[in-house]
Parts: sequence; C-alpha cells; structure tokens
Amino acid sequence: MKKILITGSSGFIGFHLAKNLSKIYKVIGLDNHNNYYSKKIKKKRLSILKKNENFSFKKIDLKNKNELEKVFNKFKPSIVFHIAGQPGVLYSFKNPKSYKLNNTRTTDIVSNLCKKNNIEKFIFASSSSVYGDQKKFPIKEHFKVNPKNPYAKTKIESEKIIFKNLKKSKTDFLIFRFFTVYGSFGRPDMFIHKFLNSIKNKKTIKLHNKGMNFRDFTYIDDVVSILKMSINKKISKKILNICRSKPILTLDLVKMILKIYGVKKANLRETKFVKGEMLKTHGSNKNLRKYFGKIKFTDIKKGIKYTIKNYKLHKM
Repeated sequence: MKKILITGSSGFIGFHLAKNLSKIYKVIGLDNHNNYYSKKIKKKRLSILKKNENFSFKKIDLKNKNELEKVFNKFKPSIVFHIAGQPGVLYSFKNPKSYKLNNTRTTDIVSNLCKKNNIEKFIFASSSSVYGDQKKFPIKEHFKVNPKNPYAKTKIESEKIIFKNLKKSKTDFLIFRFFTVYGSFGRPDMFIHKFLNSIKNKKTIKLHNKGMNFRDFTYIDDVVSILKMSINKKISKKILNICRSKPILTLDLVKMILKIYGVKKANLRETKFVKGEMLKTHGSNKNLRKYFGKIKFTDIKKGIKYTIKNYKLHKM
C-alpha cells in the first residue's frame, strides 16, 4: 500500500483529497491550523478524516524543517501532495510577508526534502491567479504569466523553485493550476460560501465589479479525481490547468444560488472593481485531456446543488 503525505489536509482541497485517498492508501495529513479563517471548519474537516483508520494527522508548521524531516523519516511517503499555502488575494496586499514565508519558503523546504528522500512523485497546487488578466481565451499553460497580487507572485516563485529543486532529481513532479475550486466544506472567505453565509445570516454581501466578473468554477470532486489519477500517471515536469473551461458571470451565479437555495432575494451591495482581482478566468483544459484522457467535469448547476445540500446538512 502506497504511503501518501498531504500538506494542508485540514484545508478545503487537502481535506477532500485526504478523505478520498485514505480509502485506498495510507495517508498522513499535515496542517498548522492557522487563523486565516475560522478554525471551526478546519477542526470539523479533521474530525471527519480521523474516522478513517488509514489516516493519521500531525499538526506542524511547514517552515519548521527539522520537524518536517522527522515526519518524512518516520512515515516514509512515496507520494507527496503539497496543497498547503497561504490563500487569499486581498489579504496578500495586507500581509505579503506571510505569503513569502507560507508559500515560497515552505515549497522550497518540502520540495528539497522530497529530493533528499527520493520521493517517487511530488504534486503541487498552484493557481490560475498566476495568469492575471489576459486578452486571449481560453488561457493556455504557455501564456505569459501576469500576476496582479502578492499571492499570485508567490505561486509563480513556488513553481520556479520546484523546477530548480527537482528537475535533475529522481522525483517526478507535476504542477496543477487550479481554477476557482468550489464545493462542500468550502473556504468561508470565497464567494460561494460567503454568499451562502450571508443568505443564512441575513447579512449584506459585497458584489465586486457589480457582479460583472467571469469565473471558471471547478467542482472539488473533479479536482480530487484528477489529483488521484496523477499518482499513477507516467508524466513529469509538466504544468497543467485544472478547469471546467466554461466560465460563468457572477450575476448569473448569484441567481442560480438564490433559486437552488430557495430564497427570492439577498442583501447585495454592488461595489467597484477590487484591486488585484481578475476580470475573467477562462482556462483551457486541452493539455489536461491530452494526458488524462476524457474527463467529465461536473455541470455548475449540479455542483452548486451538491454544495448547498451539504451546506445545509452540516450547517457550514
């Protein structure tokens, strides 16, 4: 049985990945449970993961190289998913140093430990934010990156570090650029869950750029399915988009959520464009399909239905 290490296992994507993989693999999850958003949802995710006997957890700060090295030596993983990172576009302007430390620095430490321990495969979670605003769509991996915020800049730096550290090593590696991942137990700082919370609590939510942004939403189960397949794929040294390649206007998304949730209106306050955000994300998944074959992405309406159903069920 393969042993898999997942950083950021109490985070949104890390949680879903750990939950799925621990059904068939031995998984150790690492997380520092920081204060970027409520620890309540992180603890809830972790309590679900701990129900699986194949899953074990270690609370750790990835910047602590010595402690992390002990985990590698004891657990001896063959696959490492580096999902942890400091998220959030707007917060990155307020505290750029946090992003340097928790994204760039930790990626250097984790990838170097993978090299040192001859890890079979290293898979990194990057972001579509590295592309910034583009003029041509859909966005392909070879397009020139155009970061608009410190968060995106640290993701590009992290990608470069991985190539530098692992290109001549025995460790295969893949870098995935995620496009706006959503689903149950989603991050409360992202629009869909922010909106659901505002409906439930009858509070006002800001609609940036008057809801005229386009986002290429990608359902969490689709992302996890691709990450799971990547374990046994004989490909390395690639950067690939993970996206549905069907962007939706925020205003249309709002109408969809209201209809599915079963409310007629919400307290929306339209605001101007926000610094650091992209007007449109629309990725190409042509290369992904080239390496992974036919992938059926979840329809946005279906994904939102699942998300709202789970939101109501778990009250978060």
